Amino acid sequence: MRFWMILFSLLIGLFAPVAHAQLIEVPGRATPPATTDTDNLWLLDLSTGGRVTIWLRPDVAPKHVERIKTLTRQGFYNGLPFHRVIDGFMAQGGDPKGDGTGGSELPDLEKEFNYLPHVRGAVSAARAQDENSANSQFFIMFQPRLGLDKNYTVFGRVLDGIEFVDAIPRGEPPAEPARILKAYIASDNPPPYQAAAPAAPVLPAGETPVTLPGAKPN
Repeated sequence: MRFWMILFSLLIGLFAPVAHAQLIEVPGRATPPATTDTDNLWLLDLSTGGRVTIWLRPDVAPKHVERIKTLTRQGFYNGLPFHRVIDGFMAQGGDPKGDGTGGSELPDLEKEFNYLPHVRGAVSAARAQDENSANSQFFIMFQPRLGLDKNYTVFGRVLDGIEFVDAIPRGEPPAEPARILKAYIASDNPPPYQAAAPAAPVLPAGETPVTLPGAKPN
């Protein structure tokens, strides 16, 4: 009976849609920040309709978390697309080139592989073949893929807004990719989520907008 109870608990942890507030202290491990610690909450306002709250884990990946905070406060992630999105696997973003080959001007990071699993909602650092090549790109897991554990650096997990991650269009790249409208660190007192403004219509070459009598110009 005890075996089945333990197995059930493990399955709940693997497939839970978001991280829970329960923190388990393990001897020899650094204490995680509280899930209410605003200095370690990464907010992504997505074009799919809402804000995603990600719990950052400097206790296991301090260099990666610091990089996220630095680039976020520089506005680096604002407007970047999710360029590689595989159904049943993950959504990858953070590339200014939008093709998977780009990064920031900061140096690449040394690996910080740790015990956090690649479960649903896990946020991990994307890299090239070199284990120490992570820079700015990251991916968010749709479903567990535990074969990635200790091969990529998990540095956070979605606490809220997983439905907006699920809504990211699939493709490599997607025909109409979702974008990060704005990225914030919660302690910086960001404004509420604001949807993207509708795109202006594209006129044929040589034509100009016409304002009808009595109408207010845009």
